Amino acid sequence: MDLNGLSYHFIDEGRGDPIVMLHGNPTWSFYYRELIKALSSDFRTIVPDHIGCGLSDKPTPKNYDYKLKSRVDDLEALLEKLEANRNITLVLHDWGGFIGMTYALRHPDAIRRLIILNTAAFLPPAGKALPVVLRLIRVLKPLAIPAVMGLNLFAYSALFLASYKPLSKEVRSGLIAPYNCWKNRIATLKFVQDIHMSENNPSYRIVKETDRHLQIFSKLPALICWGKHDFVFDTEYLREWQRRLPRAEVHCFADAGHYVLEDVPREIIRLSKQFLKRHPH
Repeated sequence: MDLNGLSYHFIDEGRGDPIVMLHGNPTWSFYYRELIKALSSDFRTIVPDHIGCGLSDKPTPKNYDYKLKSRVDDLEALLEKLEANRNITLVLHDWGGFIGMTYALRHPDAIRRLIILNTAAFLPPAGKALPVVLRLIRVLKPLAIPAVMGLNLFAYSALFLASYKPLSKEVRSGLIAPYNCWKNRIATLKFVQDIHMSENNPSYRIVKETDRHLQIFSKLPALICWGKHDFVFDTEYLREWQRRLPRAEVHCFADAGHYVLEDVPREIIRLSKQFLKRHPH
């Protein structure tokens, strides 16, 4: 899709009600490959690569601001163009939670179901600090740029820290493939810089507003599949989701981490199919 002169890549497989899967940082639509194959026989699976990620264009900050609002605007434009803006099931991971639930608040009547995978759509729980790796990238700015964009340390370290089980060589190669040179790693840096830790950050205000209104989705059918060993979205975030969505079906996996869909794909596919069958509309 042409998005204001940028190439915005997406997967669109299958027919039926749309299931929109939103990735985070530093993944891309590849992260959802098994879920797409499993669900596209019965649903229309739509999976964008956020600008700067996957097979989408990777513009300089002069040509794209890499802020949360722009991410939500992009998703809104895509779903409108595809006429896939009704009866939506959102599948959310990492930054996908903030992007997807902010979109949901713009279009609450369009959302029918939620599948939540180690993410958030609210401000950090009280007293929760950023993990050391993320703090260092934000604070040590002169070192962060060569480390993240030059050495690819953020995306590369995630291959070993984000999953509980060792990833195969093929999967590691797939996850990191789009971020193969300095200029193609801009989004991995910008996502971290956009983390909403200060009221002066425009994205903070958006997340705070999303946080305030999440209760309107408290009665929606929701499935939460959570990797217990997550160094960012730990079980305190899971408990916060349970407080916000008290009717949600919850499964916490002791043998999974942040990349929960890489660690326990068969279990999540089985649970997702059962969940969708129990909540057909």
